[in-house]
Amino acid sequence: MIINCIAVDDEPIALNLIASYIAQTPFLKLAAKCLSAVEALKVIHTEPDIQLIFLDIRMADLSGMELAKILEASMRRKTLRVIFTTAYDQYALESYQVDALDYLLKPFSFVDFSRAAAKALDYFDGLEHGGGNVVMPVNKVDLPQKDYIYLKVEYQVVKINLNDILYIEGLKDYVKVYLADEPKPILSLSSLKTLEEKLPADRFLRLHRSFIVSLNQIKAVTKNAVQIRETTIYVSEQYKEIFLKFQRKWI
Repeated sequence: MIINCIAVDDEPIALNLIASYIAQTPFLKLAAKCLSAVEALKVIHTEPDIQLIFLDIRMADLSGMELAKILEASMRRKTLRVIFTTAYDQYALESYQVDALDYLLKPFSFVDFSRAAAKALDYFDGLEHGGGNVVMPVNKVDLPQKDYIYLKVEYQVVKINLNDILYIEGLKDYVKVYLADEPKPILSLSSLKTLEEKLPADRFLRLHRSFIVSLNQIKAVTKNAVQIRETTIYVSEQYKEIFLKFQRKWI
């Protein structure tokens, strides 16, 4: 898969660096370099094949966040996604509200860039093969499978090891992530569906409209529930067929 992208930054040095990172990434194709969000908006309107924007936030006339909000309200919100590239961390929480794929803080390395690009590949591969609900493995370009995810927690971006996750509870626009060695869950501004797309399907299972569980943490299974430590999580009707398949393998 090739992802058509544009880079947007009002600093020429930063713009050229992102362009060079894109050139070094086999599955990315640079369609345009833009020195303003206004210029980027014109490119987006004239190039319907653009899928991904590496977008600075603080720019004159139209900010990157304002552009992202325009795109989020458009008909292309699923097929045109944003990765923010900024020197300011105070917009991290707001980036979740526009459903950005990632948030890169300057100065970032090629390794950091590659990690964010891999998230984009996950997303678009899943969109192509599973309607956006399935995240496909990134073995086409020999990228290692990640054992962690990043979550926006208050004004920080926090790295969470997948092995530490017990289960996740969805609460409207927020999720509670329960961890093995933490007395209190981590609260993050995200939908459960968005987080489900980030988690490997062979390690996590959604059993309820409000719960995702770690398969490695399940210690007991009943006809319609699982037990993780002292918590019992019941399976809703919508997910019973998936749960039955899991039961057969688990037993």
